[in-house]
Amino acid sequence: MTPAAVATVVPTAARDWQDVLSSVFVFENYGELLALLSSSIWAGALLGLVGGVVGTFVLMRDLAFSVHGIAELSFAGAAAALLIGADVVTGSLVGSVLAALIMGVMGLRSRESNSVVGVLMPFGLGLGILFLALYQGRSANKFSLLTGQIVSVDTVQLTTMAVLSGVVLTGLAVVWRPLTFASADPYVAQAKGLPVRGLSIVFMVLLGVSVALSVQIVGALLVLALLITPAAAAMHLTASPVRLVVLSVLFAELAMVGGMLLALGGSLPISPYVTTISFTVWLLARAASGLRTRR
Repeated sequence: MTPAAVATVVPTAARDWQDVLSSVFVFENYGELLALLSSSIWAGALLGLVGGVVGTFVLMRDLAFSVHGIAELSFAGAAAALLIGADVVTGSLVGSVLAALIMGVMGLRSRESNSVVGVLMPFGLGLGILFLALYQGRSANKFSLLTGQIVSVDTVQLTTMAVLSGVVLTGLAVVWRPLTFASADPYVAQAKGLPVRGLSIVFMVLLGVSVALSVQIVGALLVLALLITPAAAAMHLTASPVRLVVLSVLFAELAMVGGMLLALGGSLPISPYVTTISFTVWLLARAASGLRTRR
């Protein structure tokens, strides 16, 4: 390559990188966007709270794989609602709760749970893709179901999310102690007379509602970043149940609200920001845990 050609390529590459960065971070009219999308920010804060609390029980009960399975059927429900012109949030909620009930009733033991989830995941994903292929509307609506959409929350949806978040948190508060016991040692809990099967079904329904709420913002493909990663990071730093929940909520809020604030200044979906922050927090927590162990 001649020196002249090299001189032409280098500025072009630099301009390409500038274009990439400008799509990631663009803070023009940021204050106006922040005021305009305040409902989305509050919705993200609610999701961080719910995700941080629910995520601790998800890891205690070894249900990370189940979260992904519920998200796939939530995606199928949302896609079906989009196809027939119904409320997408309601479709997502119906799909999530239905998947959670199936998993709760059919997959009480770990091996059975994994097989049930493995069957439901491709089925839900296939249905969702079918419904989106039949949908003739805006392609942005299809994309947002998978990767999330920061501008999708209005005042009515925020109210609905607040009510459903309250239901989830209240339900967890009611069953907190027996659910913790059943999660830590289900066989001893059953021997003590606790309704382990009923607690499992109740928690799966609450988990299904939490997944449906999360899909609205971060999309069906990346729910794990909100319901799993913050709690996993917290578990590297503490064994105290109280501190575990506090740190999990703190990390989830940092990923969710921080990701939304960054997404406001760019043209990308919210998901890359949330997942990057969440993964970075997990890496730092893991590194801190390893350093403390070596000492």
